[in-house]
Amino acid sequence: MPFFKKLSAYDDRSARLAGIALMVLSISMFSFGDAIGKFLVGTYSVGQLLFLRACAALLLLSPMIWRQRHQFLHLERPGLQLFRVVLSTLEVAAFFLATVYLPLADVITYYLAGPIFVTAMSAIFLGEKVGWRRWTAILVGFCGVVIALRPSVQTVSLPALIALGGSLSFATLMLITRSLRKTPDIVMASSQFIGTLSLGAVLSAFHWVPPTPGSLVFFVLAGCISVTALFCVNRSLKLAPASVVVPYQYSMIVWAVIFGFVVFGDVPSIATIIGAAIIIGAGFYIYLRERDLGRASEEVNPPV
Repeated sequence: MPFFKKLSAYDDRSARLAGIALMVLSISMFSFGDAIGKFLVGTYSVGQLLFLRACAALLLLSPMIWRQRHQFLHLERPGLQLFRVVLSTLEVAAFFLATVYLPLADVITYYLAGPIFVTAMSAIFLGEKVGWRRWTAILVGFCGVVIALRPSVQTVSLPALIALGGSLSFATLMLITRSLRKTPDIVMASSQFIGTLSLGAVLSAFHWVPPTPGSLVFFVLAGCISVTALFCVNRSLKLAPASVVVPYQYSMIVWAVIFGFVVFGDVPSIATIIGAAIIIGAGFYIYLRERDLGRASEEVNPPV
């Protein structure tokens, strides 16, 4: 994209500012796409949303897929690649399924716990050394999740557990992506959309509602937004260090509250707000600690 190439030619300070702007733009676009998805699943099935959204995204990506088709021929660790696609598909399905029953801000809150889950699983499953400071932050973050979940016999619901399960799938997805860094970006993105296309095709076959022209526009818009937002994230990380732009991802909860209130009339509960604040604080501390130890990843893989 010529515009992005021009941005890369800026001086260091301008490049960082452009990187921050692109990250903020991408998060607002992802949030807008999430709001569109929540609006659509009020009428159409989650499977139909996944299918039509992926169709639009892959259509937009098709010229790039064709130009870089040789990169699909020799993939590292194909079994792990397939597992990554399965996880990606499940977490996207879980996200939109949860939004059918829960406010957008609640679902986003659970997903913001992803970096906390990643750090915990890195220590448990990969044997990475995690000091007491980060373990403390992990425990504090889990407390934030518990507060947002509001656990009791009366309040714990299946949709909340689905959202939490989706967050855990997303965390595992990020963990696997760390070990697949040699995989080209176009393969990463397109394979995830192919996964949601496949699951959507199966699920929508059991419950298909002919979309109206207006709804079809929203389906296409949701797919195009997700692809454009991914490009903005990738370019943002090439213009500025991850330590500069990644913290701006937490602005997603602000957009979720805004879209939830304006579009759906949802008012976040005090427990959700407190839980989200604790999760963001713990996640931000963990990221700063990772950066100080020189272990912070330079790649971000938001859900598509």
